Amino acid sequence: MTLVGKLILIGAVGGLAGWAGLAAGGKGLTPAMLADAAQVQVAMWTGQDPKAMPAAAKVAAGPVIYYRHPDGLAEWSATPTDTLNGRAFLPVLASEDVSFDPTAAPLAAADGAPRKILYYRHPMGLPDTSPVPKLDSMGMDYLPVFADEASDAGSVTVSPGKLQRTGVRTALAVLEPMAATIRAPGIVALDDRRVSVISLRTDAFIETVEDVTTGSTVVAGALLATLYSPEVAAAAALYVSDLRNGVERTEGSRQRLANLGVPALVIDKIAAEKKAPVNIALMAPRSGVVLDRMAVEGMMSSAGETLFRIADTSVVWVMADVPESALTGLSRDNTAMIAFPGLPGETFSGVINEIYPQVDMQTRTARVRIDLANPEGRLLVNMFADVTLATGDDVPVVQVPQTAVIDTGDRQVVIRDLGEGKFAPQDVVLGRQGAGMVEIREGIAAGDRIVTTATFLIDAESNLNAALAALLTPEASE
Repeated sequence: MTLVGKLILIGAVGGLAGWAGLAAGGKGLTPAMLADAAQVQVAMWTGQDPKAMPAAAKVAAGPVIYYRHPDGLAEWSATPTDTLNGRAFLPVLASEDVSFDPTAAPLAAADGAPRKILYYRHPMGLPDTSPVPKLDSMGMDYLPVFADEASDAGSVTVSPGKLQRTGVRTALAVLEPMAATIRAPGIVALDDRRVSVISLRTDAFIETVEDVTTGSTVVAGALLATLYSPEVAAAAALYVSDLRNGVERTEGSRQRLANLGVPALVIDKIAAEKKAPVNIALMAPRSGVVLDRMAVEGMMSSAGETLFRIADTSVVWVMADVPESALTGLSRDNTAMIAFPGLPGETFSGVINEIYPQVDMQTRTARVRIDLANPEGRLLVNMFADVTLATGDDVPVVQVPQTAVIDTGDRQVVIRDLGEGKFAPQDVVLGRQGAGMVEIREGIAAGDRIVTTATFLIDAESNLNAALAALLTPEASE
């Protein structure tokens, strides 16, 4: 072709391109489509084969959605950044990565052999399959499911980019002792074995009461009150009479005084003086703090009526309410660390003395009793306590983070990382829990890699694959 002919051809092509651009605007054609059409037309005019023409390069367009490592490593960034050796990350435009879905499966296997299509599934993930290609109600093509994809229906394969965007994290199942701690609320209570109730075994009149009030500290044998009882006075007179008549006859009358609650010291004093007292002394049976004082001068006390209540507070109990799910690792003599809001900055140490054999029906907790020394009397009854109990033993068990377990109520599942972006759900049997970890008794072994975050996303997709595979059986039989 001469030079003049080529110039005329270029002018004609330019005019046609302008006219085609205006026409394409109204028909919804893209510049890429126009470029392909123009390339074919030019090839026809110049006598060349359109198939031999070089393909037009696809130009990326759209905003930058993230930045990738220049060497193709599994590293991404939302903002411009550099590698460790100072090379800039490459921008990825919207047209280059516009979907989080996996890329379409190739029609040929790695060895070049054609892949066998088992069935076609609904493009929106609905439980609807077809043995032949078809469209859904919105005109979308059903997606093919190949034989090599359906070999493990419960698993799912996730691309590296999608793993990064969904925040999937994994960890290894470890074989270590389950040394956990339990925090439980508690309250200070009296030691039942160190409380004494002082009452009379017969009717009596209270003559005097010592300067003893609620909260007073008394020692064993201290005088609390004096009283007059006609029955005690008669028994004392009989005892004195027997003493004067002969020692061998005093055993019965002395026992009668003891049965009426007269202290042994008072009986010994009567025997020494051989004189019946008018008033009888009431003394403290133990050292401790006066919890209640009901005795009033001049009052008449009936038999069995409480006059004083005294408690030894040198040792108190801390009653902790422990959830029933945490009782497995607890045993007597386990250590306990206790803090009190009323004594900030201080921590007390004790041991578990008793685990009560019942669970509260409403709170689903069991009471754990801890003995705690209180020599200075700073711990008061009904003070709140924050109890930390140590559980576990030295036996190693398989354990994983609690975030790795999907508990649906009727089954517990973890997601195993099979490598190369492939994941599969695994049913497990749980054991004890504590410190953010949970024991796995069956299902996985130490060293297995499991997913700790985004587990529900992977589990949902794997369940979809399993459901579609289950629908394949009746269709194949047809």
